[in-house]
Amino acid sequence: MQSRQSLELRQQQQLALTPQLQQSLRFLQLSTHDLELEVSQALLENPLLEAEAESATDAGDTVADIVTTHDENWSAAPVTGRQSGSSSAEDDTDRPEASQFVSLQAHLLEQLHLTRAQPRDAALVEWLINDLDENGYLSESLEIIHASLPAEWQVDLEELTAALSLLQSFDPPGIGARSLSECLCLQLQQYADAPGTDPANVAVLQCAQRLAHDHLELLAGGNLARLREVLGCDQQTLRAAHGLLLNLEPRPGRPWAQSVADFAVPDVLVRKQGGRWQVSVNPAVMPRLRVNPQYEQALEELTPSEAMQVQLQQAYGLIKSVSQRFATIVRVTQAIVDRQHAFFEQGPGAMRPLVLRDIADLLEMHESTVSRATKQKFVQTPWGVIELKRFFGTAVHTDDGESTSATAVQSLIRTMVASEPVGKPFSDSQIATRLAEQGVVIARRTVAKYREAAGIQPASLRKARKALEAL
Repeated sequence: MQSRQSLELRQQQQLALTPQLQQSLRFLQLSTHDLELEVSQALLENPLLEAEAESATDAGDTVADIVTTHDENWSAAPVTGRQSGSSSAEDDTDRPEASQFVSLQAHLLEQLHLTRAQPRDAALVEWLINDLDENGYLSESLEIIHASLPAEWQVDLEELTAALSLLQSFDPPGIGARSLSECLCLQLQQYADAPGTDPANVAVLQCAQRLAHDHLELLAGGNLARLREVLGCDQQTLRAAHGLLLNLEPRPGRPWAQSVADFAVPDVLVRKQGGRWQVSVNPAVMPRLRVNPQYEQALEELTPSEAMQVQLQQAYGLIKSVSQRFATIVRVTQAIVDRQHAFFEQGPGAMRPLVLRDIADLLEMHESTVSRATKQKFVQTPWGVIELKRFFGTAVHTDDGESTSATAVQSLIRTMVASEPVGKPFSDSQIATRLAEQGVVIARRTVAKYREAAGIQPASLRKARKALEAL
């Protein structure tokens, strides 16, 4: 039998970003702390890169001797990814030590690289990984993330949902959840799928799954009799299911969290100058980097190896990415400040409605770029250090035909709860009534949503907490 050969043309979509653009996007996504770690690692690995205050060479060595000495070492060193270029012990003495900490994102990306996912699917999973908060939850709904994807990718919601399912199969269990309920259910499902599960625990496991999926609020209220009635189980099974839930991890990203304090260093500062609020970079967080001028001159005079040329390109690329990161953050923050002028003058209660698209259209950026520039970025304001994400919120209409923001409503709710009578906390209905008296007419369910977003417990739990504190 003879085989037939043929030629055919196929059209295929593939996501492709240049290494420089990938680095710029990644740096824009990083928090100030993570950027500091990246820069410290780069300073350790690339002898051509230095902080401006550092001295790069020993006075007793000529530049030509230094380049010639290192040229042999670099020729054998890897030139892609994170490098370990060799240098003398004296040079390494003054360089910052590289942190051995592995971030949650890096842990998940390592698992992604071990899968057989197609490049398109892998790119979507990586996008979702970058949207996780420090607890391992998706910071936004899947619909909002889908809307922020570049239009040229032509991704439908089903593809993104499949990518989320792949992410949720990674370690740690519960990663990629969109709520506490989903996080617990993912962990329970992994427990159920594990081989060797004791059949005697099936009833307890099923009870725990129903609790996690439908009755967390009822469980938080402590009404065990009502729970037994709803679940149709005995007290022993309910207590065992409750104990199983207590052994789960409500914050899957906790082991990777480095934060040990509840304060944030602002990326940018806002000051009033000449009647206008002006944005500037916080000099305390801005890395001052440069290429060592002596090395650079030596590379122009001599014939360096290809590895050294790559090191030089990487040094310039990192400096450019860091500069672009702060320039983008300043541009986005200035646009936010201009739109939220009333907040800076009057406080949180004057926050106006604002969405990502408003800033993206104003600056002719993509919404995803604005999202990256505001995630885990903080600004120093007259009202404290605030995450840029907090300036965005949907419009809430008032009875005079104007509109306010969800953030402003949350501020009003916080004020009401702070002044409520001891032992008689305001219910969501009472808060809705008091808001209506101030011209903000919203439903009780909307009050509950804003209250939860503000981190305020329901009235029943606030009352129970006050009773416990009085004991």
